[in-house]
Amino acid sequence: AMLRLRLLTWDVKDTLLRLRQPVGQSYAAEARAQGLQVQPEALGRSFREVYGAQSRRFPNYGHGQGLSSRQWWLDVVKQSFRLSGVQDEAALTKLAEKLYRDYCSPHNWEVLPGAAETLSRCRQLGLRMGVVSNFDNRLEVILSQCNLRHHFEFVLTSEAAGFAKPDGRIFEQALRLGGARPEQAAHIGDDYSRDYRAARAAGMHSFLLRAAGQGQGPEVPPEHVLPTLSHLLARIEK
Repeated sequence: AMLRLRLLTWDVKDTLLRLRQPVGQSYAAEARAQGLQVQPEALGRSFREVYGAQSRRFPNYGHGQGLSSRQWWLDVVKQSFRLSGVQDEAALTKLAEKLYRDYCSPHNWEVLPGAAETLSRCRQLGLRMGVVSNFDNRLEVILSQCNLRHHFEFVLTSEAAGFAKPDGRIFEQALRLGGARPEQAAHIGDDYSRDYRAARAAGMHSFLLRAAGQGQGPEVPPEHVLPTLSHLLARIEK
């Protein structure tokens, strides 16, 4: 039976867009452009460590803790380079500001296969569409630059919402923005707990984008799994 959906909400990173290359590689390339030699692998490790620590200390980009998301990111970039051996503070500031801007551009992001076509077909079905993403306020610009923004009635970031997935309150805000009751809405994302399970806990339908052969995560009914985005239409039209 058709699910009688009115609203689809979408995760972005690794659902609609992905990074063109690992963070360590793009950071190292930017450092090279400024005459600094830093190993991409070391930078990648430093970044993961620093990002994790910053996320624990200042969740959701420092929301409500007197930190702007821009400052949050500048600190992460600088500290990642410091841990990788760069000590020149002037160079660190320049690198951080350049990289913060670069991650706004399609230079660092690519649209996943099938994403644009699937979004177009969902709109043709008359579904309302929105984004629900644990992201900072650069997301509007990134989606516009990657030519996806026009598919969505709203873009709700965790920074703007004040809550990050899996907190159910971000989904409640999305349902209000989309004018739908939970049972009329479905969320699509690649993360089991933040996307699939969190949306279901909020009373919504949800689908988990899980590429074939992608490690065995928790059990999900096969009809809720999307091996590719192109599988979504068959799931919601039947």
